[in-house]
Parts: sequence; C-alpha cells; structure tokens
Amino acid sequence: MQNDVRDLPASNADGLHRFLGGSPLSVAFRLILLSILVGVVLAAIGFDPWNIIHSIRMLFQRIWDFGFDAINWAWRYFLLGAVIVVPVWFLSRLFGAPRGR
Repeated sequence: MQNDVRDLPASNADGLHRFLGGSPLSVAFRLILLSILVGVVLAAIGFDPWNIIHSIRMLFQRIWDFGFDAINWAWRYFLLGAVIVVPVWFLSRLFGAPRGR
C-alpha cells in the first residue's frame, strides 16, 4: 500500500501522546485525582508527607502492636468461653457416653 499510516513517520505530538497514554491535559488531570485519592488513604493510615520515614516506622509499629493486641483479645475470649465449654463437654462425655458393646 502506498499511503499506509504505518509507513508515515510519527510526529513529535504523536510520540508524546503515545508516551503519556493520552493527551497531556487529561493525563495531568488523572494524575492529580489519583494523587489526591492516594494522599487521603495514606493520611488515613497515619502518613505525614513532611516526615515520611517516621511515618513508615510508626505504621510498622502500629501493625506490630495491633497483631499482639489481636492475640491478647483472642486469648481472653478463648479463656472466657473455655470456662463454660470444657466443663459442659466433659460432663456430656462422662454422663452421655454409652457403656460397653
């Protein structure tokens, strides 16, 4: 084919459009919206843009503390339930088990 689009050289605007993935204005708008959304999420988990290293360290500290708090929480409920469940189970096994065959 003589005038096929693939045979024509790409202009600088086409190369920039292809590199950015769209027009520069729409890409800038999408990046601004995405940055605001990610910033809200990071602020919700306690990140501070002015002291990012301290924020990351505090995030890991909170995750570590939360993990052990969850274990403590589960252990307390396990003990509370076991006070009732284990004696009832034992009594049901002791008095409800069939004798011999």
